[in-house]
Amino acid sequence: MTYFEDVRVGTRTEVGSHTFTADEIKAFAREFDPQPFHLDEEAAARSHFGALCASGWHTAAVCLRHVVLARQRQQAELRQPGEPVARTGPSPGLRDLKWPRPVYVGDTIAFAQEIVELRTVASRPEVGLRVARHTGTNQRGELVYSVLSSTFIERRIRHPDGAQAQSGAAAPKDRRRTEAWDA
Repeated sequence: MTYFEDVRVGTRTEVGSHTFTADEIKAFAREFDPQPFHLDEEAAARSHFGALCASGWHTAAVCLRHVVLARQRQQAELRQPGEPVARTGPSPGLRDLKWPRPVYVGDTIAFAQEIVELRTVASRPEVGLRVARHTGTNQRGELVYSVLSSTFIERRIRHPDGAQAQSGAAAPKDRRRTEAWDA
């Protein structure tokens, strides 16, 4: 992950895609969202969805998986030539969560993130706050998932003597914050 100062509003990244199967839709629903239209084709056919569809939480979880894997790939690419990697996290939350269309069996969803806002954090000068819109779009180009996600990202800050901080040098002193960095 690049440092907060390296991030630009408007940067869009395709993070991955996923094709949803009936078996995985049902397995996720049995564990986390046991509603009939996620568990049974006949019940789903009688519902307002008209067919078996994924839980919105399933779609959100798959998106998050792709976001995290993309970040891990980027970090590995930076580490390869010995570049420092900024710490990220935790997330102070999500907002504007939307599932405008259902995800049906066989739908392939392409996930992306776009940076929509950056701001400094007065109470935590070692980090900045990045707000990204995560989206999922089906194979017909229809939006099926959207959320604004906030994440803290390590900043390149200067020490009182003017020396540039190294990756990890500006780690928070509060134990809870330190544990969050390691997540």
